[in-house]
Amino acid sequence: MPYLGRNFRHWLPLVLFLCLSLTVSALAASGEVRLSRGQSVYVPVYSNVFSGPRSLPFQLAATLGIRNTDPTASLRITSIDYYDTNGRLIRRYLDKPVLLGPLATRYVHLEEKDEAGGFGANFIVRWQADRVINAPVIECVMIGATSGQGISFVSPGQEIREGNR
Repeated sequence: MPYLGRNFRHWLPLVLFLCLSLTVSALAASGEVRLSRGQSVYVPVYSNVFSGPRSLPFQLAATLGIRNTDPTASLRITSIDYYDTNGRLIRRYLDKPVLLGPLATRYVHLEEKDEAGGFGANFIVRWQADRVINAPVIECVMIGATSGQGISFVSPGQEIREGNR
């Protein structure tokens, strides 16, 4: 690996972007179709990244996207919960389950000025279906621009197992 010097933090956004891009590309290239009747999905959210020699926070807007990839079946989103860096629940985005039709998308947007989550924030999205369907694509897109410098990247969701199941 080439020497990046003491100012590695300048390179952090690029490194994060490349790592996430390679992960998403590898998953897409596998051609594997995920089938499920429901999941709990952990989605990392970077409401800020650190840059410059003084590790200044670079604020980012974040948009969580939940895309039903099944062309014939609906799914129910049962919860969308937002947690901070310390794992503390900040917000619940649903009061009751929401039906997401075939090929439909639901999103939640966090503005750049929303700093409640911090660097280690995340969403936990839970969904169910009446039968086995194509698993949805659940990801978060982060974007920010300051003083002519812009950054954007995608953070894919990962299925998790909760509790004693």
